[in-house]
Amino acid sequence: MKAAPSLLYLREEELTDGVELFFFAGRDFAKSVDARLGELELGRAHYRALHFVARHPGIPVSDLLGILGITKQSLSRVVKALTDGGLLTQAQGARDRRQRLLRLTAKGAAIEAELTALQRTRLAKAYREAGPEAVAGFRQVLQGLLAEQERAGVMRLIAKR
Repeated sequence: MKAAPSLLYLREEELTDGVELFFFAGRDFAKSVDARLGELELGRAHYRALHFVARHPGIPVSDLLGILGITKQSLSRVVKALTDGGLLTQAQGARDRRQRLLRLTAKGAAIEAELTALQRTRLAKAYREAGPEAVAGFRQVLQGLLAEQERAGVMRLIAKR
């Protein structure tokens, strides 16, 4: 007979430790690109926009707004800076001329790839150290942390690639 799994990870102390580790891990993961962003005179919001436009070329501004969960004003500043910097282009939608569709320029794609490579390297190291079962469990935990009403949409977005 197989032993019942331990539920010690659900104790208050373990959950609090998890919250703390999540804060530190998120801070350090984001920091892995900060120096390069500083050199480029860009911020984390610029990188997030580059990341999602790279994965969804031709994405409407309205969709990017929903993905990033920031205000229109904030996104407008980010898009303007990226466009002025020659990293992003905007085009009118073919069916709806009010739509603004975003694409990376060659320069934008190169910068996005460089920044993502920095984070991939960090993630790959952690994945190798943890092993495949831990990675699968980590992915499940991340999915579980998504707001329930957002989970299906995020998973569809990820599956589009």
